[in-house]
Amino acid sequence: MALLLEVKGLKTRFFTQDGMVQAVNGISYTLEEGRTLGIVGESGCGKSVSVLSVMRLIPDPPGKIVGGEVLFEGRDILKMSTSEVRQIRGNRIAMIFQDPMTSLNPVLTIGRQVNEALELHLGMDKKEARLRTIELLEMVGIPEAADRVDDYPHQFSGGMRQRSMIAMALSCNPQILIADEPTTALDVTIQAQIIELVKRLRDDIGMAIIWITHDLGIIAGLAEEVLVMYAGFLVETAPVKDVYGNPRHPYTISLLRSLPRLDAKTHERLKSIEGLPPDLIALPEGCPFAPRCEYVIDKCLEENPPLEPVGPNHHIACWVDVTGGEA
Repeated sequence: MALLLEVKGLKTRFFTQDGMVQAVNGISYTLEEGRTLGIVGESGCGKSVSVLSVMRLIPDPPGKIVGGEVLFEGRDILKMSTSEVRQIRGNRIAMIFQDPMTSLNPVLTIGRQVNEALELHLGMDKKEARLRTIELLEMVGIPEAADRVDDYPHQFSGGMRQRSMIAMALSCNPQILIADEPTTALDVTIQAQIIELVKRLRDDIGMAIIWITHDLGIIAGLAEEVLVMYAGFLVETAPVKDVYGNPRHPYTISLLRSLPRLDAKTHERLKSIEGLPPDLIALPEGCPFAPRCEYVIDKCLEENPPLEPVGPNHHIACWVDVTGGEA
């Protein structure tokens, strides 16, 4: 499979009155065509900021991408002109945001918001764009799409608004779809429908997906590879079966312990992760997870471990081998 996206050493900072927020701290990963990559971690760990950096959507000021490369088909997005980025954004790489109500313009019809990209990127006239918009709305499961195309966002339910956002994202047949917690604001049955819809469209269209979530349960049936983030760092990267079957980083193990499982052989109580994430303005010298970690040793408090291989395509950033002692 061809390599579509290669992120190398990406660093993003926010310069605030309180100090410099170290939001993303040198993360690297790759994405091949047709593959699905999951990025997981608790709120504030840098998941959304990392993909907004890839899309060049970080507000400046206060934010700034201070290091790294984002290679899309071999070209660095971070070095492109604004007009070049606009040709890629929404066309070749599309994004679905967490809350469709704040992402959709309340004074424009759903149809207008979907067909805008068709006119801009594909050069369709208004009639062609309208017909294609109705097709897209039907494809994402909006009933009576021809009658609903001139409705406004407030006339749609939360699930239908999110389907409209997906139609908008898919309008130009992107090679990469970035989904930033797109089901968080929806109830559980609608969540399942949206996930099944994205999986079906991925298989039909053949696009690659980056799916961001704090819910490890969603990733299990969706992604092939998982990146676990903590305090702006990648702490574990692995194929999805290894993350669930053989987690090696203490943070990943803790996340899984807090997740209800139907296949559990013992009836243990769910465990929360004690303590709080570190202050990203004043990150500790050592491992950022060390104050909350049950396996901590002296070295963890002195030096932040690099991401090192522990198996085929499996990397962790940890000084301790949780399966047998110090690494």
